[in-house]
Amino acid sequence: MNNQFDIADKLMLQPAGLGVSDLEQVLSGMVSADKSAGINAADLYFQNTRSESWALEDGIVKSGSFSINCGVGVRAVSGEKTGFSFSNDLGLSAIRSAADAAKSIVKVGQSGTISSWVKMAPTALYDIDNPLQSITKEQKVDLLRQVDQMVRAKDSRISQVSVNLAASHDVILVAASDGTLQADVRPMVRFNVSVIAEENGRRERGGSGGGGRISLQEMISSGAPKKIADEAVRVALINLDAEPAPAGAMPVVLGAGWPGVLLHEAVGHGLEGDFNRKGSSAFANRIGEKVASPLCTIVDNGTLPSRRGSLSIDDEGTPTQNTVLIENGILKGYLQDKLNGGLMGQGSTGNGRRQSYRHLPIPRMTNTYMLAGESDPEEIIASVKKGLYAKSLGGGSVDITSGKFVFSTTEAYLIENGKVTRPVKGATLIGNGPEVMQRVTMVGNDLELDDGVGTCGKAGQSVPVGVGQPTLQISEITVGGTQT
Repeated sequence: MNNQFDIADKLMLQPAGLGVSDLEQVLSGMVSADKSAGINAADLYFQNTRSESWALEDGIVKSGSFSINCGVGVRAVSGEKTGFSFSNDLGLSAIRSAADAAKSIVKVGQSGTISSWVKMAPTALYDIDNPLQSITKEQKVDLLRQVDQMVRAKDSRISQVSVNLAASHDVILVAASDGTLQADVRPMVRFNVSVIAEENGRRERGGSGGGGRISLQEMISSGAPKKIADEAVRVALINLDAEPAPAGAMPVVLGAGWPGVLLHEAVGHGLEGDFNRKGSSAFANRIGEKVASPLCTIVDNGTLPSRRGSLSIDDEGTPTQNTVLIENGILKGYLQDKLNGGLMGQGSTGNGRRQSYRHLPIPRMTNTYMLAGESDPEEIIASVKKGLYAKSLGGGSVDITSGKFVFSTTEAYLIENGKVTRPVKGATLIGNGPEVMQRVTMVGNDLELDDGVGTCGKAGQSVPVGVGQPTLQISEITVGGTQT
């Protein structure tokens, strides 16, 4: 057995007096013993998560928390029907009760069989050590205070500082009737700094963050806290000088890295299998069609080492992969979990994800980004006579069916006569995902991934994700602002 399975076994199965044979009995009883239920697939998802967070505001540690969350989710599938139940009691009787509850939801279909289990060691994409234990609690508090003092010393206009540190150690085990028997140990850290700058009665905010599937010690050694603090201050001070953004249709240049969140929302969600199986996505039934500029190739890659959105296996026990979604403007495929991929005859792409054992797995992104092109970023800027340079974006939303999206900017500038000039605030980007992708006229050679801050929400569930892109030019997009 691999190290991940040993840890999961020791942490969850052994304390509950469970063995692999017990899991097999539960699943076998679900898919074959009760023929009237008509269940053709079933799985058990065990999870033990240890989380810790610290928050400092205005020089004072305002909060600190530690939690342990442990349980099992039980799923029964009959065709398109799904029955689901969960328990925070890992005893065999509790799991059987949860299995009975899941079975009771599913009444008709074809009964299945349980396949022989195969234990496989997932590809090691991250260290399995507990990041919470990599430094002491005193060191964690000292780090917050040092960053607070460093930020305040940078500029007298900084009036408020918030520093947040979070880490988790997530251990999962998946047993399924299709022969899946997999485990994974997932570390995660995140560090955020938010500041407010004041001058002449005007107050502006700047924020930055970073993290990934690394240890706290590794994050500190990399110099990330200082980089994040410097960036938060830089953005706040730039926004102090920003003027109201113009409004109207104009060329827009998107910066490299985090602005890839627009692709995540405007394109990525529309390529998730459940929306396309149901025909509710703007990309439904369009595989093989041109859906973007020939300059655009977009992938979802869960195999990048230590990235926030990466997973050795997804939450159904399927190894993640690098899935090409759009290649040279042509739609190549969708992101699939076992259920939707099976119903569409495409299989899973390793994108079945869930927030916790209390949730069903659904198709979700991992690290979604556009590949680099051939243009120099300066050349892209120089080609625009009058437009907007959106260096960084904030929150956004998309209507999956229509493809329409709205995004706010957190750092933006005017482009005048081929040069980046004055900073502006209050700019929003409004458009239609498929249409905007057709208007990509230049793609930079400077692909960047985000710093490890993305969290994606869907169907009431939140999961960590990564985004990225090179510098992009969009020939025309509607900018919402305050000047006309």
